[in-house]
Amino acid sequence: MEVSGKVEFIGATQEVSATFSKRELVVTTQEQYPQSISIEFNKCSLLDKVNVGDDVIVGINLRGRKWVNPQGESKYFNTIQGWKVDKSATVQAEQPPQNDLPF
Repeated sequence: MEVSGKVEFIGATQEVSATFSKRELVVTTQEQYPQSISIEFNKCSLLDKVNVGDDVIVGINLRGRKWVNPQGESKYFNTIQGWKVDKSATVQAEQPPQNDLPF
């Protein structure tokens, strides 16, 4: 699955444990009713190449889990996990060529 839109927020890396860290990216979709989607990344370095304001396409997986509290009640939680982030083609097309020297 993919989500596309403009980067609104890039969170700092959070060290959850000695072996696990995560980072948050918020992407606002560009449709009639824009949605701000919070996406969690376990591979934090993927977000080093994007900036707030960039148009991006994010590869995501939906994750869900069940938790039973001490009273025996079931609670359900969902997470959107990102595994890929690319600047969209429209942004890349607007950038000037890097090696265009007039000789």
